[in-house]
Amino acid sequence: MTTALITGATSGIGKSTAIEFAKHRINLIICGRRQDRLGELQKELSKSVAVHTLCFDVRDKQEVSKSIESIPAKFGKIDILINNAGNAHGLDPIQTGSLEDWDAMIDINVKGLLYVSKAIIPKMIAQKSGHIINIGSIAGKEVYPNGNVYCASKHAVDAINKGMQMDLNPYGIKVGAIHPGLVETEFSNVRFKGDDKRADTVYNGFDPLTPENIADIIAFVVTRPYHVNIADLIVFPTAQASSTIVKKSL
Repeated sequence: MTTALITGATSGIGKSTAIEFAKHRINLIICGRRQDRLGELQKELSKSVAVHTLCFDVRDKQEVSKSIESIPAKFGKIDILINNAGNAHGLDPIQTGSLEDWDAMIDINVKGLLYVSKAIIPKMIAQKSGHIINIGSIAGKEVYPNGNVYCASKHAVDAINKGMQMDLNPYGIKVGAIHPGLVETEFSNVRFKGDDKRADTVYNGFDPLTPENIADIIAFVVTRPYHVNIADLIVFPTAQASSTIVKKSL
């Protein structure tokens, strides 16, 4: 049986990917900061596959290392890593941006991805196989007004993904990134610090992507023949043409 480790699995793309993987009979190690949600998802998916939960914050490298070292032998061979945990905080011009928001985005989107990857990659090298998918963003391909540090963090993911492809090529490890456009998740609620009304306006007037859409694409990517690697993929809703161009109804 194939085993996948998914970060940020308590909501959005991560949760939907876990649900989709269970349909493909992929055993799961689901990770997140909310144990109650992890427990609920484990209960739901354990009807189909083996599920192990890890509750930790990707920003804490000691927590990351300790948690991954605690994985039971039954789940020891990790075939797929989905680096999904990420966030956006604020939408401010750089001159008024919050240092706390900047730290949160860099610590989770960049350093968190690196900490988890650093803990998993040696296992994949030892087994001479593995598949890493890094969840980026169109913000990693473009920069938009007031996106400054968030865009920088996702550009870093794009660069790390390319670097991983080169460094892990000798070991037969597949590496790729998926860069979604507008996906309706908790993303905007977090960015706007719980302002639901403002968050809702982001998705009004068009059909955004759903977490299930991205999960379906991730499942497609990981089920290709092993000699096929989808290295870099941008996904938009039909209404979106760039970070800032979205066709909305009046």
